[in-house]
Amino acid sequence: MLAFHSDLHAPTLPPGHRFPMSKYQLLRAAVQAQLPDVRLLPAPAASEGELALAHDPAWIAAVLSGTTTPAQQREIGFPWSQRMADRARHSVGATIAAARSALLGGEGLAANLGGGTHHAYAHKGSGYCVFNDVAVAARLMQAEWHRHRRALLRVFVIDLDVHQGNGTAAIFRDDPTVYTLSLHGARNFPFRKEAGDRDVDLPDGCGDAEYLAALERALAAAWADQHGAAPGLAFYLAGADPHEDDRLGRLKLTRAGLAERDRRVLAALAERRIPVALTMAGGYGRVIETTVEIQRRTIEIALAAWRDWAAMQNRPHSNQDRP
Repeated sequence: MLAFHSDLHAPTLPPGHRFPMSKYQLLRAAVQAQLPDVRLLPAPAASEGELALAHDPAWIAAVLSGTTTPAQQREIGFPWSQRMADRARHSVGATIAAARSALLGGEGLAANLGGGTHHAYAHKGSGYCVFNDVAVAARLMQAEWHRHRRALLRVFVIDLDVHQGNGTAAIFRDDPTVYTLSLHGARNFPFRKEAGDRDVDLPDGCGDAEYLAALERALAAAWADQHGAAPGLAFYLAGADPHEDDRLGRLKLTRAGLAERDRRVLAALAERRIPVALTMAGGYGRVIETTVEIQRRTIEIALAAWRDWAAMQNRPHSNQDRP
């Protein structure tokens, strides 16, 4: 299985900053040490043209040239630096590479060891998100699919970060070719939610059983909502922040519950033979090693799903495999 990383471009944050930037390097090291069958590759940088598929040119120019305002930097949560801009471009590039590998490269499943920057809007960043990697990658894959196959590519975004993907929902609000599903804390950031195709608000303290039941209902409803128009590509944002020990989460999922969540999502996509690009999204554990272990486990489960995908290529395909 391929996994792309962009932590080599991590910026240096001010002392005491609450964002755990080091988790990305720690995750790459853990995957390298414990999952040798995952092929780790550095991410390319997204081009300005690629970013413009989902973002306003003025916002792209401000980020890349270092002319973001103090208010814009406060909304993002990061001070501007050249490395901040470089990391943002490479993080998007990692999701593009994962999606292209899964969809066009025949991998079926590939991962970004970061990404999931779902609070970024077309015209601004927010909530530690500069550019929206999933939105850019989705639109680029639609363009490449049309160029190669002369066909429409429908996209399914499954966002299981604890925070609603407001930027993603806003970008795709009037786009019937992209279906967005989000399960998130009702009382958590962003406090003004954007309407996606299907949003599931969860109460503070939601635990494994309640969460997994809500996930099953949401996935069933999402398949029904799409009326048999099977998505050709999925993006799965596997946030670690629903964990019970997350500083920003407010939910109470255990490590076992999060692992079961990942298995169910990836199994549902594999059963329908829908290629998937996996991103790590949020994770703010009180102990950073807890977040890293949750995300390493997500990659381990994805590796098993990737092996299942490869095995399925050897059996005949039928319409019954599609939703």
